[in-house]
Amino acid sequence: MATLYLVSTPIGNLSDITMRATETLAAVSRVLAEDTRRTRILLDHLALATPLTSLHAHNETARTERVVQWLNEGADLALVTDAGTPLISDPGARLVRSVLDAGHDVVPIPGPSAPIAALVASGLPAERFTFLGFLPRKGRERTALLERISTAEETIVLFESPERLGALLEALEATCGPAREVAVAREITKLHEHFLRGTLEEARAYYQDVPPRGEVTVVIAPGKPAEGDPAGVAVDEGAARALGQALLDEGARPSQAAREVARRLDIPRNLAYRIIQSISG
Repeated sequence: MATLYLVSTPIGNLSDITMRATETLAAVSRVLAEDTRRTRILLDHLALATPLTSLHAHNETARTERVVQWLNEGADLALVTDAGTPLISDPGARLVRSVLDAGHDVVPIPGPSAPIAALVASGLPAERFTFLGFLPRKGRERTALLERISTAEETIVLFESPERLGALLEALEATCGPAREVAVAREITKLHEHFLRGTLEEARAYYQDVPPRGEVTVVIAPGKPAEGDPAGVAVDEGAARALGQALLDEGARPSQAAREVARRLDIPRNLAYRIIQSISG
């Protein structure tokens, strides 16, 4: 029986590599890496010559059979991602399942993790949290997840690209309200590490003026139970759509239009946001 080690690697600062991770990367027969070029930099830093083989989202299915064969032959292997803990918004889940089904051991080597680092430094509750990774860029699934976040009773942790951070904060402000607390963590453990802690309105306004750079993790405070329709009041979606369209035509951002529709027509904010999304596409 052989072992597949899931080795956590630094998310920026190479000094964060653990002694156990270093020893494991030195002892295994081969390292499976999302990007062999990036992992080679780490191995060179550690003065290790362990062979590297690529395993990423596009070749995981094809590569898994060969990896299981290496394990069947008695070779211990290590799986790493570009940075942080393997399988967290990165490939490897299919491989791990196949390795376990083949009767081999899977052993985690704990270490750096961007979601955990951002959570514990956010200043927001860390007792219960949900990690949702990257939200879909558009569509019903994105809207459904935004609504889930708006009523979540636990802290939510997300990844986002710097190019789409502004759109995410605007959508969160529209669905969760401008006063919801948030922490935006960038470049964690790196030279230009930066945390912005405040409300969604403050974060959205800040990043309108300061283009974000680097890896981004967003931590959102728990919300309140889902709003229902006001008791005894029917929602006139036709009127809401007409008002929303007029506001958008006047140049309002979707988040502004949703807030104004909810305020003027006294309808749930989540519903107002869905209506605006259906108009703006």
